[in-house]
Amino acid sequence: MTTRRTEETASAVPEGAKRDAERRARWAWTEPAVWTARMLTALEEGVKGGKWFSLIDKVLSLQNLKAAFVEVRRNGGGAGVDHVTIEKFEAHLEENLRRLHEELRAETYQPQAIRRVLIPKPGSPEKRPLGIPTVRDRVVQAALRHVLEPIFEREFAAHSYGFRPNRGCKDALRRVDQLLKAGYRFVVDADLKGYFDSIPHEPLLAKVAERVSDGRVLTLVESFLHQAVMETARSWTPEAGTPQGAVISPLLSNIYLNPLDHLAEQRGYEMVRYADDFVILCQTSEEAHAALAMVAEWTQAVGLTLHPTKTRIADADTEGFDFLGYRFHKGRKWPRKKSEKKLKDAIRAQTKRTSGHSLTTVITGLNPRLRGWFEYFKHCYRTTYASLDSWIRGRLRAILRWRKGLRGRARGIDHQRWPNAFFTEQGLFSLAAAHARTAQSARR
Repeated sequence: MTTRRTEETASAVPEGAKRDAERRARWAWTEPAVWTARMLTALEEGVKGGKWFSLIDKVLSLQNLKAAFVEVRRNGGGAGVDHVTIEKFEAHLEENLRRLHEELRAETYQPQAIRRVLIPKPGSPEKRPLGIPTVRDRVVQAALRHVLEPIFEREFAAHSYGFRPNRGCKDALRRVDQLLKAGYRFVVDADLKGYFDSIPHEPLLAKVAERVSDGRVLTLVESFLHQAVMETARSWTPEAGTPQGAVISPLLSNIYLNPLDHLAEQRGYEMVRYADDFVILCQTSEEAHAALAMVAEWTQAVGLTLHPTKTRIADADTEGFDFLGYRFHKGRKWPRKKSEKKLKDAIRAQTKRTSGHSLTTVITGLNPRLRGWFEYFKHCYRTTYASLDSWIRGRLRAILRWRKGLRGRARGIDHQRWPNAFFTEQGLFSLAAAHARTAQSARR
């Protein structure tokens, strides 16, 4: 009887309602304040001429701006050039959002300058520029992305994984693993030199305009590309690029590289891309050289540059290659040297011998970092973890030696004073033990 009632209930649901529910499920990540059932239908079935009109009202709606602020608050980040923090903005949220709404509606909104800072590149003397827009500009960019992202998302290639809904690094790494196991051992390891700072503005805007005909939206996108940049005491307006750190930048960067994704697909190449970091895996050296020639020709045509020393063709079996923090070599994976160095540098900062914190406090501070690192690198070759565990325990033993009035690194007798089991009892997260549990669970 229960089965019959269920079938009767299901049959009573109109077919159109079923389709709407299925469509909403497919696009569950979109902002409902923008993407109504009618909008999603148009998204899937296509709009006249393939171009979207009258989108600015979706961008500036108070509901969308409120949703955008929630996202900005969740992502955190510092204040921009106006020194207004997220907390200060939120203290007068309704007033601030209403002001943004009115400025966008009246076409008087102007983005403020971006505060530019240089952050260290792990394992490199170079520094990476990071742009920090004001909170108000981050809110508008998030609202704009809510509108634009689904329009372009439906056209992005399957092998693009960076900054896309329900996709991430692990999906890209899994695909690389699959291709290596299938015999794709020759790898085009490409590096776009200063990609985010070098994207030409006019061709990028032209790419956006291929799908968006709302002039006010296009003007808004252009205004973010032409934002002034303030660094220390100087200020300038960039002639190219979209700053790393801006909310809209990842989407714009994917839009610009999307034609390369589809070109590789059309030529039959197995490409895996995460933002501006990509590899093309091939079965023969000849195929790899042809793929690299294709990439070189395309990048030159669109105003981009391949890094002359970092771009190469590698044999995964003999020399290996790095991708998204991993080192692939002879069918095995390790953290690349820069990834391991970054972890050790962070642990050094937390385990200074002169620290006045208790051992329990130090371990409590270490564990979240170790768990997070392991979660990303848990598929490395098993020898990775024991040596790191040993090094971490050595750092902790040095702290304990210092408190006994001793100097230098831990020595033989210290392993008896504070054996490995001692740190386990203190609650220290063990990378090797976590890997053993993961391997055992996989076998089951």
